[in-house]
Amino acid sequence: MKLTKKSHSCVRLEKDGQTLVIDPGGFSEEDATLGADAILVTHEHPDHFDEERLRAGLESNPGAQIWTLKSVAEQLAAAFPGRVHTVGHGDTFTAAGFDVQVHGELHAVIHPDIPRITNVGYLVKGAEGGTVFHPGDALTVPDQPVETLMLPVMAPWSKISEVIDYVREVKPRRAYDIHDALLTDLARPIYDRQIGGLGGAEHLRLAPGASAQL
Repeated sequence: MKLTKKSHSCVRLEKDGQTLVIDPGGFSEEDATLGADAILVTHEHPDHFDEERLRAGLESNPGAQIWTLKSVAEQLAAAFPGRVHTVGHGDTFTAAGFDVQVHGELHAVIHPDIPRITNVGYLVKGAEGGTVFHPGDALTVPDQPVETLMLPVMAPWSKISEVIDYVREVKPRRAYDIHDALLTDLARPIYDRQIGGLGGAEHLRLAPGASAQL
């Protein structure tokens, strides 16, 4: 399974000639969904869900489909009948040849005065039992082993102690940074050192466009 990091929280997974894209939002590249066979969206915030990018992906590949939660699906289903699927916690499905499990229900707390929206995470199974978990904007801990954690490293709703404790609780083999568009280059060494030293898992970072074999 090949992992390619796109900007912010968007990633591409490739296996057996098929491509799965997760969270192509407004901070991601304009071509983030092009060539995708399946697209997963964790929630409706614009840094994870960009309607123009999703439409571009669906229009470029007539066979492409989307799996997402209700608030996003309602905005796309009429234009692409039969190609937009609504999912929630506990659901399982196959997308672009990947087996996927849905975990989680709510976005992390930004502030008590701000109502929480729905958010789901996706546990994607690759070859030989390898798994990738993308939690979206929540620190959801799946009830399944996670080999590769896509780690929301910096967000308005988190602090670094929570990020470190999240890695400790999930216990992945490795954690790759996502949700990093707001993290400056000055701060990255601090996050690398503290998460890598205290998280208990290999902590890694890919530049946008870079790839790794999992």
